[in-house]
Amino acid sequence: MFDQVLQEVEAQCRTERIPMLGPEKAKFLAGCVEEAKPSLIVECGTAIGYSGLWMLRVLKAAGSGRLITVEIDADRAAQARANFERAGMTDLVDSRIGDAQEVLESIQEPVDFLLLDNNFNNYFPCFQAIESRLTNPATVLADNVGIGADAMADYLGHVREHYESETHWFDIDLPWVKQDAIEVSIYRR
Repeated sequence: MFDQVLQEVEAQCRTERIPMLGPEKAKFLAGCVEEAKPSLIVECGTAIGYSGLWMLRVLKAAGSGRLITVEIDADRAAQARANFERAGMTDLVDSRIGDAQEVLESIQEPVDFLLLDNNFNNYFPCFQAIESRLTNPATVLADNVGIGADAMADYLGHVREHYESETHWFDIDLPWVKQDAIEVSIYRR
């Protein structure tokens, strides 16, 4: 059932042009989650749950960890919740609605994995909102650094100057973009 839900979500994203990682970047994300073995992942930008499903599959297989995912659009968040439920993942996910920066400020638990995939100019404010709860070390992934570098220049400048940070480029097969990148940063105090 899980794979069927994932395929349906991907098809819906392509048809309705809902932003998503696409399979190339999603496999990379899943590998990063597998390597990090996080207890708590925080995702900014749920959309309808595509990347969340990829991360949840890894958590389920590992038998530990959970996801807090934040979406500002209530309709999309409701669709994501329904997709998580159909995939049998509701026990591992806490889906929250609101401005990511504000929601992140309310999270009090230690966060060992952060995925930034919301409005590009909100990456740095979101990072700053959760920074005091990031574990030492924590893995931070920022999507769309190929197509959105200018709008997230403050964030990229900060992580590249202060942390071990690497840009990974992907040739992708999405209707709206054919090449993009993910920035992987290892946060250390």
